[in-house]
Amino acid sequence: MTIPMSASSPQPARVVSKEDLGGRFQQFWQHVTDGLELNQLWTQFQADARASYRLYSREVDSTRVQGVPKGRHWFDIAKQFFWAILEKLSPARRVLLLLALVLIIVNPQFIWHDQTGANQIMNLDFRLWGGLLMFVLLVLEVADRVVMKRDLEIAREIQMWLLPANPPQVPGLEIAFATRPANTVAGDYYDVFPRPSANAPGQNYLLAVADVAGKSIPAALLMATFQASLKTLSTTPCSLAQLMDGMNRYACTNSQSGLRFTTAFLAEYEPATRTLAYINAGHNVPILRRASGGIERLEAGGLPLGIQEPTVYQSGSVSLQSGDWLVVFTDGLVEAVNDRDEEYGEQRLLSVLQAGASTSPPKLLSRIMVDLDFFVGNAPQHDDVTCMLVRAS
Repeated sequence: MTIPMSASSPQPARVVSKEDLGGRFQQFWQHVTDGLELNQLWTQFQADARASYRLYSREVDSTRVQGVPKGRHWFDIAKQFFWAILEKLSPARRVLLLLALVLIIVNPQFIWHDQTGANQIMNLDFRLWGGLLMFVLLVLEVADRVVMKRDLEIAREIQMWLLPANPPQVPGLEIAFATRPANTVAGDYYDVFPRPSANAPGQNYLLAVADVAGKSIPAALLMATFQASLKTLSTTPCSLAQLMDGMNRYACTNSQSGLRFTTAFLAEYEPATRTLAYINAGHNVPILRRASGGIERLEAGGLPLGIQEPTVYQSGSVSLQSGDWLVVFTDGLVEAVNDRDEEYGEQRLLSVLQAGASTSPPKLLSRIMVDLDFFVGNAPQHDDVTCMLVRAS
């Protein structure tokens, strides 16, 4: 006879196999690591540790005073590091951190005698509470980081709107450009756009590469003002020298007495004559490789923008022939360093340029970036990297 099971009868326990547990752990691990391998996680940790060390070490004087014992010297450095970390927190969070450290480190012990004269000992262990306070502090800091990261991502999107995604079609020229910010937002600027000719009917094309002193948000804000002023002043049919003078006068009003200067290279290309007029305002000297293999430097110009008003800018002019290459870059490219603190340098850039002169600008630009990655390896990027390649066709 079959006895029906009631609704309240216990259900058989579900057996979870090792395969199910392994699959769940694999999904959890993939979610936590975003699919990164262990070596990639270790590289990321090293980069984060270096960045944090650089942040706090700015306020630490590691110079050993003569006569101070080594132990005392390292204790002083540790104390400076602790204060450098503490001062980065808000006052309320400083108190929370200090309280958490006290609860973790201090574990009081009370001893008394009972009625029989025997010793009674009571240990108070507050480490759990100290750990919970540390966790609360971590949650607060992560919340701030998430909000800041969201704002920076929005700022990055806005900044990318200010930069061209693809080069325009310029008669007689092939152009490619790329940029890599050291942080979420950058202070490098590049652009190619048409503008009215000051000497003849029709339009010329303005090529611009600039580098605002500094990095991250302050440099990005000044980069936006540079872009706005350049686009505004370029609408009038003035000479390149007049354009640069107007840019400098505007930059001087926003440079904090020259502290926030901008190096810039502006060039105006006239398709009818294949002439490139240029002004170098304290920027890295662009490289002009002739089709014959000869190297020229475009040095004519003056001081960086925002340092002194008024400033006289000298202009230069070159004629571009088929097969000529123009390489304009920021210092983040040639001053990138590897783990041995060696700079990438212009000579290595020239070697890549000479070896790839027969390729197209996009392919050569890709070679330069790959070679830069190979040279730098796992070393952190300290500055924004921007490069513009122009080949006369």
